[in-house]
Amino acid sequence: MRNVRNIVHMGSMLMSLMMISQALASPSLDASVEYRAALAAVPDARRGDQIFATCAACHGVDGSGLPDGSVPVIGSQHYPVLLRQLVDYRYAERWDIRMEHVSRLRVLQTPQDLADVAALIASLQPMGPTVHGSGESLTSGVKVYFERCQTCHGATGQGDAYRGIARLAGQHPEYLLRQFIDVVEARRPRLAKTHTPLMRELQRAELEGMADYLSRTRRSRGDIAP
Repeated sequence: MRNVRNIVHMGSMLMSLMMISQALASPSLDASVEYRAALAAVPDARRGDQIFATCAACHGVDGSGLPDGSVPVIGSQHYPVLLRQLVDYRYAERWDIRMEHVSRLRVLQTPQDLADVAALIASLQPMGPTVHGSGESLTSGVKVYFERCQTCHGATGQGDAYRGIARLAGQHPEYLLRQFIDVVEARRPRLAKTHTPLMRELQRAELEGMADYLSRTRRSRGDIAP
């Protein structure tokens, strides 16, 4: 009987060790470690300017992206949000083949690199044009936004740097619509648990209306990293 108990005990220990090993090897844990390390770094925006030259090829020198929504506005986004997105792309918590490639380039190897470029991007003031939607669904979009989104993202979509909530104001509507649909269809893993329940029952016209509304709100100047 004692031998049986010993075998069971050893089996439990081995199972626990396997679970711990899997947790230590999990991408999510690695992502959290890198995110915290980047947050703890003292950013150097001047060095970030050199790194951003790679990003500017798509996002533009002021982070305005492209009006067709294929590349988002990133200038003046909150510093912690930028760090979070860069880390998520590195660890497959967010998917875009272009950004997954860029986030693993030699110029973005360390948490310090992430902090530096995020600080530079947060300081940019986008000056490029932002198109708007047709206005057909604007009224319903505003109604839904204030019912379901404004508590966290703010009345005009400015987000919250302290809480790591993204600034949505002044974003290209086609980009926003694509992200909304990705959330509804659970293609944004980190957002799915909190956002999908709020959005999955919405009609496409309501999603279009929200994107239209947010594209029309003025984007405040970015928060400079600490």
